[in-house]
Amino acid sequence: MIVKSADGDRFLDRLPEKIVAVLIYGPDQGLVTERSERLMRTVVSDIRDPFRVSEIDGVNLIEDRTRLAAEAATLSLSGGRRVIRVRSAVNSIAEQFETYFKQPTGDALIVVEAGEVARSSGLRRIFDRADRAAAVPCYPDSPDSIAQLLEKAFREQGAKISADAVTEAVPLMGGDRGTIRQQIEKLLVYARGGGIVDVSDVRAVMGDECEARIEEVCDAAGEGDAASLDRTLERVWEAGVSPIAVLRIALGHFQRLALVNTSLIGGEKLEAATARLKPSHHFTRVASFRNQLRNWNPEKLAEALDRLLEAEALCKSTAIPAEAVCGQALLYITGLARLPG
Repeated sequence: MIVKSADGDRFLDRLPEKIVAVLIYGPDQGLVTERSERLMRTVVSDIRDPFRVSEIDGVNLIEDRTRLAAEAATLSLSGGRRVIRVRSAVNSIAEQFETYFKQPTGDALIVVEAGEVARSSGLRRIFDRADRAAAVPCYPDSPDSIAQLLEKAFREQGAKISADAVTEAVPLMGGDRGTIRQQIEKLLVYARGGGIVDVSDVRAVMGDECEARIEEVCDAAGEGDAASLDRTLERVWEAGVSPIAVLRIALGHFQRLALVNTSLIGGEKLEAATARLKPSHHFTRVASFRNQLRNWNPEKLAEALDRLLEAEALCKSTAIPAEAVCGQALLYITGLARLPG
């Protein structure tokens, strides 16, 4: 049985009685884990109960081809239905599930977790086609779905957040469901002080650390330092920062370079031109910003700004991974910075 990603939560909450196994897979591992545990809790209240939950690594099923059926047939010593959780499933165990679905043993629910699985792979094909199994994909949340998650979490906690604060928070949430949940929890903790969470609260809770990482990326691109760009981008992606947030802050950074560049061409002194920037740079970034000005002229800055705007549009309108689009745009700009002119 095939389930669309957008219908995944509803399906898991109302799992048809005939389903004995569910494959939960996709690039968003935070969402894979969340949905897996959500499904497990429809059977057991404590997913760490050793009598009712058995966890198996996919490699173990390769080493012991009888274990799946044996685990599924095992009865709980404390009574109640059991859950078999298979982590890090690989395509080579597909045949075992095909055999199991022909004659399931016991009444255990089997929850299978995997990363990205091709439509043509044996594992995906077997779960898609089986009458007693289902495959649920987990793709990264869209800006709209992140906003809905945030608003729902606040409603459930009886807390309040303004529409502008939601708009401000979404690009800072990250792309992985696990990271998004952590960021939402930060805001909920802040909201317990009472009142409505507004834009300034979002910036206070989420902005500083996130923006500091992105500013390092901007400085690396502006200086033409490809090695530094690669390192700083890796840290940004590991932190779960949204590519849209990176592009928007980069756009602001290069707009500031363009503003000061115009002032310098008009004869204004460097100190005076940079002093008028609001907000002002942190003192640790002043030297880098001034060094970057040497690399840029109006034509190159216009090209950099166009490339950033195009990248944001691509992130929103195509299936190309947003991290790749963002990284390619910034690498291109890094190359521009090294060109004479």
